[in-house]
Amino acid sequence: MLHSELHSGRWAQMSLMEQLANVGSEVSRASKWKKKENGVHAQNSFERALELLDLTISLSPRYPVTKELCRAREEMCKHFYESDTNEFEKLNRYFLPFALAARKNL
Repeated sequence: MLHSELHSGRWAQMSLMEQLANVGSEVSRASKWKKKENGVHAQNSFERALELLDLTISLSPRYPVTKELCRAREEMCKHFYESDTNEFEKLNRYFLPFALAARKNL
């Protein structure tokens, strides 16, 4: 577990926007490292993104939200493992609005 301190409740105290902004930050890092062809760093960032997204999914009380998050996870894996770098970078466009919304609310 990469983010063990988050299981103690800190993650649950964040808004969904903040959680997804953090996931997006790791996706952005993974995208950057993948583009630079640094597989180890890309994989590590991607695993952190998945762990954060899994935490978010586990805390989601509503089915429509959970369904969307699971679909996002599926697309992340598909694009990271099966697609070229450009396809994976498109995920940044999905997560960017969450980062902007989280920042606006701070």
